Amino acid sequence: MTDPLDDPVLHALGPWLGRSGRGVLLAVSGGPDSSALMHAAAALGSAVQVATVDHGLRPDSGPEAEGVGRAARALGLPHAVLAWAGPKPGTGLQDAARAARYALLAAHAEAIGAGLVLTGHTRDDQAETVLMRLSAGSGPAGLAGMRTERPLAPGIALGRPFLALPKAMLVAWCEARGIRHVHDPANADPRFARARLRATWATLEREGLSPARLARLAERAARDDDALRVAAETAFAAALLPEKSTDAAALRLDGAVLVALPEAIVLRCLDAALTRVGALPRRLERLESLVLEALLPALRRREPIRRTLAGILVAADTAGTVSLAPAPPRRHKTAD
Repeated sequence: MTDPLDDPVLHALGPWLGRSGRGVLLAVSGGPDSSALMHAAAALGSAVQVATVDHGLRPDSGPEAEGVGRAARALGLPHAVLAWAGPKPGTGLQDAARAARYALLAAHAEAIGAGLVLTGHTRDDQAETVLMRLSAGSGPAGLAGMRTERPLAPGIALGRPFLALPKAMLVAWCEARGIRHVHDPANADPRFARARLRATWATLEREGLSPARLARLAERAARDDDALRVAAETAFAAALLPEKSTDAAALRLDGAVLVALPEAIVLRCLDAALTRVGALPRRLERLESLVLEALLPALRRREPIRRTLAGILVAADTAGTVSLAPAPPRRHKTAD
């Protein structure tokens, strides 16, 4: 067997295998990246299991999933097809498919007792993710892109061992070993934003905006995001006031602590507070408008303020206390 230290693919995957006492599940679609993941795991002699999510969006998806199953079994690896059943949304299809994919993988990992799910995401996928988030105006958390590891479900982690490797390396690795793989036509479908951005790579690279540089941006943004997160956690704990209300969904913050903080930390404190009281998903622009244009100026002037964001009423009084609680239902006028 090839020495893993001499093979960058095996070297990248090796440390992930066997580290979870509950087993490892590989997410394999049949593309070159995930096919390399499966064959590399087999080459390393790891007793992993394999799952393929069939989104049911193309006539070929079922046969492709069955083909992955045959390849897995030929390697001595158990395989399961996880079908995304039910109606599909007319808009936001790729986001919905991604959410369904991870939900199915998490449920299957739990069912088989796996504590780690591995995917074949590459540096190119990371660069595309950063580019999409850059075009959406994301802050450091978004520009950090995909993390090498993150929680997927309670007791289950999601890992991306190939996130630092270029896709071309994995394609070449498969071709050198005669490993067959499929190509998803959605990767070039102009209906999807990721495919449209992918088509611009040649132009972007001529201007120096290469996948390697975007991946490096993700690393730097992740480093800064981690530092901001730790600072915000400390600041949030310092600003949190004892609760006077019997409403467990409400909380209060000390405005004097907030106004003394850098704005980036205040934004994260309010975001954490909104999450704690059950806020709906919100865009960064809306949070910035609330905090930077309304709340902080009011706190500095000791003026009362009331604003609603993501289903939460955010209020500050003249004493500088900020309170957050679910907003009361809107009253609807009825005809006499």
